Amino acid sequence: MSAINRSVSGALAGLLGFVGMSAIAGVLVTAAVTPALALSGMTATNTINVFENLPDYLSIDQLSQKSNIYAMHTDGTPQLLASFYDQNRVEVPWDGISQFVKDAAVAGEDPRFYEHGGIDLEGTIKGVVSTVATGSARGGSSITQQYVKNVLVQKCEVLADQKKRTACYDLATETSPDRKLKEMRLAIGVEKKYPKDDILRQYLNINGFGGSVYGIESAANYYYNTSAAALTLPQAASLVAIVNNPVKFQLDDPASETNGAANGYAANKERRDYILGEMLKYKKITQADYDAALATPIEPTITEPSTGCQTAGGSAFFCDLVVHTLQTDSTFGADEAARLANFRRGGYNIYTTLDLDLQDAAEATLTENVPKTDPNWDVGGVITSVQVGTGRVLAMTQNKDYSQDPAVQATGANFTGINYNTDIDQGGSSGFQPGSTYKVFTLGEWLTEGHSLNERVDSRRKSDWGVFKDSCNGNASYAFNPKNDANESGANYSALQSTIGSINTGFIGMAKKLDLCGIRKTAEAFGVHRANLEPLEQGPSAVLGTNEVAPLSMAVAFAGIANNGVKCSPIVIDKIIGPDGTEMAPPKSECTQAVTPEVDAGMTYAMQKVMTEGTATASNSATKPRVPMIGKTGTTDGNKDTWMSGSSSKVATVVGVVSVTGDINQRQVYWDQGTAATARHRMWPAVMSVANAKYGGEPFAEASGKVLQAVPIPIPDLRGKSMADATSVLQAAGFEVVDGGATDSELPAGTVARTDPSGTASRGATITVFSSNGNLGAVPDVVGKTEAEATAALQGFAVDKKEQDVTDPKQVGIVLSMTPAGGTGAAAGSAVTIVVGKLANGNGKGNG
Repeated sequence: MSAINRSVSGALAGLLGFVGMSAIAGVLVTAAVTPALALSGMTATNTINVFENLPDYLSIDQLSQKSNIYAMHTDGTPQLLASFYDQNRVEVPWDGISQFVKDAAVAGEDPRFYEHGGIDLEGTIKGVVSTVATGSARGGSSITQQYVKNVLVQKCEVLADQKKRTACYDLATETSPDRKLKEMRLAIGVEKKYPKDDILRQYLNINGFGGSVYGIESAANYYYNTSAAALTLPQAASLVAIVNNPVKFQLDDPASETNGAANGYAANKERRDYILGEMLKYKKITQADYDAALATPIEPTITEPSTGCQTAGGSAFFCDLVVHTLQTDSTFGADEAARLANFRRGGYNIYTTLDLDLQDAAEATLTENVPKTDPNWDVGGVITSVQVGTGRVLAMTQNKDYSQDPAVQATGANFTGINYNTDIDQGGSSGFQPGSTYKVFTLGEWLTEGHSLNERVDSRRKSDWGVFKDSCNGNASYAFNPKNDANESGANYSALQSTIGSINTGFIGMAKKLDLCGIRKTAEAFGVHRANLEPLEQGPSAVLGTNEVAPLSMAVAFAGIANNGVKCSPIVIDKIIGPDGTEMAPPKSECTQAVTPEVDAGMTYAMQKVMTEGTATASNSATKPRVPMIGKTGTTDGNKDTWMSGSSSKVATVVGVVSVTGDINQRQVYWDQGTAATARHRMWPAVMSVANAKYGGEPFAEASGKVLQAVPIPIPDLRGKSMADATSVLQAAGFEVVDGGATDSELPAGTVARTDPSGTASRGATITVFSSNGNLGAVPDVVGKTEAEATAALQGFAVDKKEQDVTDPKQVGIVLSMTPAGGTGAAAGSAVTIVVGKLANGNGKGNG
């Protein structure tokens, strides 16, 4: 017997054994299923109990497809920032698929699709023979069976656990009679429930077309840069060919070898031409169509789909924040892994808060003013804008190219996957010191505790500031000797002056009168926290901005100050459209009152003056159109980081040039546009000019007299008291005390001679106390004495006599007044003027 005959004989024997031993006979022959049901189209009117309960997962439902992130133009048109997918699929309706595709699928895969009831007996028998003969599954499955198999595989793909996913996949694809039986049973159930066209449509949407390309629409996009509806006959047949063996017949590698089989255009063409022949055979195309298609070369136009935030260009880091936000939103799943998986498979359309006008301005000015790399340091540039009152993030960019691929990052310092604008759990860094921009929280606490803007503090530079109050951690002393940026040495700055000029020692003097814990809580009330998620430090150095904070947090805080003290948490998503077309609730901004409106009005009053006459005038003058704006500059030790933070009543923007690693003095770094230290004052106006033109701006609330003016209080008369007693009395009254040294006085040496000022002063004012050196004698009080008595009493002084007319004879010859006054200290020999009365008209007589 020949080898061929032996194979056929063995195959037939195997077939008989297969049919006899397996439950296929029970499916095809028993009372549960008859040929009239399984092999004909009579599925709509026949009811067979074994197929009544079709599993839910076989319902023709939304398939896994890519999700998209958009920004909106002003005219309402969306701009795609990025797409995400595990399976690159865009599901399309029946009318969105070319008839050539439908006919090619039926002719090539299941010519009797519209005739049978889910199982093609002829194809099944051939498949069983082939399987038994070769030991591997060889076709025979109807389109409906193939659809069922794809659904079972998709069911495995959504499992988060790798082991469970692998086990599920192995079970769904194993070569066994049991698996074939299950497919057949389920195929009949699907046919009972759904019309043929629905099954074919979903079959074309669910199939893999090589790699991560799934569904006919994405296949048309990827391989031919067209849509499923516009596919030509040869293109349609070529794509349907891939379904038979996606690895062997895919079209993005024309000459590679995979598992020993030719992979590429030649293999695909052979399968394509077979399908074209079947289409001609079943009269789906004419001879002329067939001849023209057969002569058409396979010429794919590979169009790589955009995936991931790296496609978003300068908006990539904002896109990255959107992704991290989705990973923390319970809308998308119970935990982070499930949320990201659902997002990548879910077919969501995410419409973000990004304002493309502001974003374009931010990207342009950052590119112009801060290089991506610098040979002298690891330079970072950041810009973040937040809408006042809503928390919507309007712009976010940095001076790096975005990539999460370590291999790409290794190619140059211009690549990073770290978002410098956000917290570490949002894909960001550990933050940067905001420098003096952080002083606004001490200002807020200063006003909250009842102090005023014009109240003064001791702002002299010193190494020992004494004990600071801290209601949280306990009062403590700190070794601390800050200096001022311009070496200002004023001893008595007001809170307003310290804010306008950003006087370090002035703010430490303010903190000395406050609760350090209260300053920290004010910062937290405005949404400020450390980017590494550790608690804010609250020592006196923190007053000057040594906590590492994300720029986005500072932008939120400044937006809160511009919003009458109401802080609104940041949001990046305006709208979410789910895979079924319904709108889902995006994460919402939470708004809370950080400080009272009265306090906030005082803050904005001072911060407006920073813009018009203080350290931020360069940014203010360059912003056009101009609307009321608040701001605060910041520079860290050694000019390592420089900041400009500010807001209108509509938009807050934070701009910074930072040292990502290492230290450098930005005032000594020169770029084409100017020094690194001044780049902030070129970039902030560029963004805020667009914001002001688009959103406008309104006046901030008026500050009350209570907030502006310190209440005058009497200065006690301390002459003759000890210096210690005088200091204690003045401090208890709310004054700062400075020792003015010794001065000439008639009072006992070492006692208080005088104060400057005297009378009244505002609370917090500095009172200079002078002590007596005892060098003066007290001038005797001679008023009311006779001239002779006065002259005798003033012996030792140079007496200068002046006369004044009087009408009362009793005042004649009497001292009426004296200069200096009696009791005043004066040196020996100094002049004392006395005024003596004399009779008017010289006769002492009246006029009758």
